Amino acid sequence: MIRLAIAEDHQSLIDGIKLLLEYEDDIEIVGTANDGEALLHLVRLKQPNVVITDIRMPKVDGISATKQIIKEFPHTKVLGFTMFDQQDAINQMLDAGASGYLLKNSPLEEVLKAVRSVYNGDTYFDANIKVEDDSNTNKKAKGKLTKRQIEILALVGQGKTSREIADELFIGVHTVDTHRKNMIRILGLQGKGELMRYALEKKYKF
Repeated sequence: MIRLAIAEDHQSLIDGIKLLLEYEDDIEIVGTANDGEALLHLVRLKQPNVVITDIRMPKVDGISATKQIIKEFPHTKVLGFTMFDQQDAINQMLDAGASGYLLKNSPLEEVLKAVRSVYNGDTYFDANIKVEDDSNTNKKAKGKLTKRQIEILALVGQGKTSREIADELFIGVHTVDTHRKNMIRILGLQGKGELMRYALEKKYKF
């Protein structure tokens, strides 16, 4: 069962998400919050598996809240939820430890898909978001690779293309490309060539 918490300063949006998810057998909404301070209290009290949080919120913003959540509950998955699609906002959420990023104008069905994806250990990015490499971020190796990223890295080391990896793992090519970019960022590498070299040096295997 996916235990989900939602933080958003517009109650109408929370209500819309709740209407979508309340009849899903594998999801339980354990609580909602309208500001970052209330979100932190909710997470400490209910310890959800997945958190959807707005980035711009009163009292404590979503980026700061995400950092604190990941620090206290490292196994909790956080999805950024915002109108902002600027690269710096995306990078700040990723650096804070978020597992995905959704725009508020995305279909509610995509919210459902994102929640299930991050719960299962994948990253998820709105189809309208292009995750770019940030040179400053790449210099800092942060966090660890997920199980899915290690699987993909093993296939990268075998010289497989994104399409071949997608077909083998039954996921989308866009998802594979997003994982590649995230691995480059997490590992502090400079590009696809360095990722291939890293995969060969580490000899990742299943």
